[in-house]
Amino acid sequence: MPITLKLSQRETAFNNEVVTRFELYNSLFQTLPFYQVKDTGILLPFFSSHCEKEVTKLVSPTEVIESFFKKYVPDIDQREQINRMFRFIQYIERQVVLFDAIEDSSFNKIGRSDDSGTLQSLLQNASISDQARKNISEKLNDFSLRLVLTAHPTQFYPGTILGIMTDLIEALKTNDINTIDVLLQQLGKTPFFNKTSPTPVDEAVSLAWFLENIFYHAVSGIQSKLEEEFDINANRKSQLLELGFWPGGDRDGNPNVTTETTKAVASFLRQRVFRCYYRDIRVLKRRITFRGVEKAMATLEDIIYRNANNMEDAADLQGKLLDILQSIKHTLITDHGSLFVDIVEDLIKKVRLFGCYFATLDIRQDSRILRKVFNYCTEQNAIHSGIPKKYEGFAEEDKLKSIVFNEADFICPDNADSMTKDTLNTIRLMKQIQYSNGEKGCQRFIISNCQQASDILQLIDLFLWSGWKKDELSVDFMPLFETVNDLKSSAQVMESLYTHPFYKEHLKKRGNLQTIMLGFSDSTKDGGYLMANWSIYKAKVELTTMARKHGIDLAFFDGRGGPPARGGGKTHRFYASMGEEIANEHIQLTIQGQTVSSQYGSVETARFNMEQLINAGIISALHPNRDDLLDKRHKELISLMADESYKLFMALRHHPLFMEYLEKFSPLKLLSHINISSRPTKRNSDSSLKLEDLRAISFVTSWSQLKQSIPGFYGVGTALNKMKEDGNWKEIKELYKSSGFFKTMIDNCTMSMSKSDFRVTAYLEKDKKFGQFWKMLRDEFELTKSLLLELTGCGVLMEEYPVERRSIAIRERIVLPLVIIQHYALQCLNNTTDEEQKKIYNKLVVRTVYGIVNAGRNLA
Repeated sequence: MPITLKLSQRETAFNNEVVTRFELYNSLFQTLPFYQVKDTGILLPFFSSHCEKEVTKLVSPTEVIESFFKKYVPDIDQREQINRMFRFIQYIERQVVLFDAIEDSSFNKIGRSDDSGTLQSLLQNASISDQARKNISEKLNDFSLRLVLTAHPTQFYPGTILGIMTDLIEALKTNDINTIDVLLQQLGKTPFFNKTSPTPVDEAVSLAWFLENIFYHAVSGIQSKLEEEFDINANRKSQLLELGFWPGGDRDGNPNVTTETTKAVASFLRQRVFRCYYRDIRVLKRRITFRGVEKAMATLEDIIYRNANNMEDAADLQGKLLDILQSIKHTLITDHGSLFVDIVEDLIKKVRLFGCYFATLDIRQDSRILRKVFNYCTEQNAIHSGIPKKYEGFAEEDKLKSIVFNEADFICPDNADSMTKDTLNTIRLMKQIQYSNGEKGCQRFIISNCQQASDILQLIDLFLWSGWKKDELSVDFMPLFETVNDLKSSAQVMESLYTHPFYKEHLKKRGNLQTIMLGFSDSTKDGGYLMANWSIYKAKVELTTMARKHGIDLAFFDGRGGPPARGGGKTHRFYASMGEEIANEHIQLTIQGQTVSSQYGSVETARFNMEQLINAGIISALHPNRDDLLDKRHKELISLMADESYKLFMALRHHPLFMEYLEKFSPLKLLSHINISSRPTKRNSDSSLKLEDLRAISFVTSWSQLKQSIPGFYGVGTALNKMKEDGNWKEIKELYKSSGFFKTMIDNCTMSMSKSDFRVTAYLEKDKKFGQFWKMLRDEFELTKSLLLELTGCGVLMEEYPVERRSIAIRERIVLPLVIIQHYALQCLNNTTDEEQKKIYNKLVVRTVYGIVNAGRNLA
């Protein structure tokens, strides 16, 4: 009963704070004459209403568009019709920003369905007894949270728009109508997209906005609260809260990331953190005006100012800064009654957290590239590698015996190929970055598509051949297991490493902490939603068992995207539902695309989402739910469902029309024209389009633009139906009620389905070539939907989460005209040979993608 009451209060708050205010400010927004077409804002509500009515009749997008112009603007030619559609797109993009801003400004009133999952609930637990507080303190000292910002191409808001949104959110909190009016005008005149693709450095600058404006304050605020309430060990081996950064370091499939890029981004991050410190030192100067600290304050300001402006050779100054700050703190305590000591302590905390690096710049490269570089090096006379001839053809077991760890100082010649030069020069650069930014500035190398233990050991050799010393190898080597098959063999790979004498010794020097990255996106593309989630769960259990067997402290680094199909959704619930079989002391995950701005777009939302993750890790360790420990029968049932789902998904992947359908009816081929990323939409960008080369992000984005969300549900209905037919339905219903893991997986699936709308493409049912294929997709959607409703006992999808459901519904309604315009343009593209017309329709398609993804918040 209390839960129902609380939900209804949230719904009331949502209606008052979000829905009503959006209608109010949207009406103001639509009267602003932005684009020399005075009636665009007036015409748009009629267009939106027309789209809604016609879609229910299941007519084609072309018929929707043609009937609208015939009814409302009959006297304009096709050129002007297209012009109006571009104007509609511009308005709708900004409507999405307005809705985002209103929702974010109301976060404190509607964002917290309850206090469980935040620091507040940890504090409530701690208040029970001194022992409870001690237990939480002990767990916090063993726990760490690392958020890694990645440069995946789904962050469509440029920095200028993010700045307007930040100001708009603040104005909306107090309903400052004059400021809101001016900001809406600014929003209307500010471009939403780049005319050229950003460079990797541009991407780093864009994402660093969040470091500077959000995480600098949110992370230090959480750290302060935890230190205030719990006994946190200041000398622990790893920080409790850490940030990672991929733009400029992640070169997997991105030839635009070079050694110079990495160097520039590392320097930029260093400069940015010093600029943050400089803003704080100016506050400090205004308060600390006492005798006895003048010299220390002047020295501190000079160091920070010079480094914030790159006026001297970079070196790691964290220790020096802390010494000066501690001396100021000591003087304040002994001579000035501790006046303003809290401001000094705040800066000390920030310098400890962010050092001279702000966020650790991770380096990532594909194992296939690294193998080629290794083979190149073994052929160089300047390197006495000790690797036998014909090594490349050896079996894995023989490779592990043959690898020796000789040191060299090989400088890559200019005549080597670009990938070899980049790899070897970047390995050397990592040592320079550690000198200038501190060891944590660049200490992690991720091997994507890792398939065998030799992939790691060969990379270690590349370091030793590039000037690094065995005893000074301050680098953590992290395998990334992505495909279903690689996940199956991951535990054996790690055992080979844990028992290898050199690697065992290296791990010991690194505190016996091994980080393993698991890729949700590629495993979903590889095996479908259920199989991907189950494969990762099983791999985590096996990898945990292996690490515990060898006394290794294990951290899982989850490569999660925004949508459930890429490991997103209600992420904290996954971590809260990890049973005792899975290591959960360290939570590391990527945050990317729209997830960055939707979940970490303000200090409030960032703190809330980070606190949920901390709480999930601590509570699951302190009070493990026995139901989260899947028994043998539960595992058997989920495994049967995963296998059934996998069979259907693989049949879909191998369907002769699969890629053609995606290319013809989604914007897949045009995603490379969207100037939002330095990264190609597929690996092997010079080759023809093949599913295995297609990036998971492009794959998932294309299905979301189709409004079919196939990667987030396909095969789930068939798997559930199989359980029903085999007489296991009662057990599955019990499993949904009892298992946090299974429930979260199912609930995230319903979220994906809530963003699907097969009505938009219903005209394809009559298509001679694709009719049956479309019907096959739609039938699986309907089967999945009906069985999910039966399983959850709900009348509609996401009934348990009415505010989230309402939010999704409003967003879908806002962008429905964009979806219709996109599919109209795609239909026109499929039916014209005129090159000029194709250019216009291509542009129309590309322009709709931004708004659709932004509105979905976690669509890509």
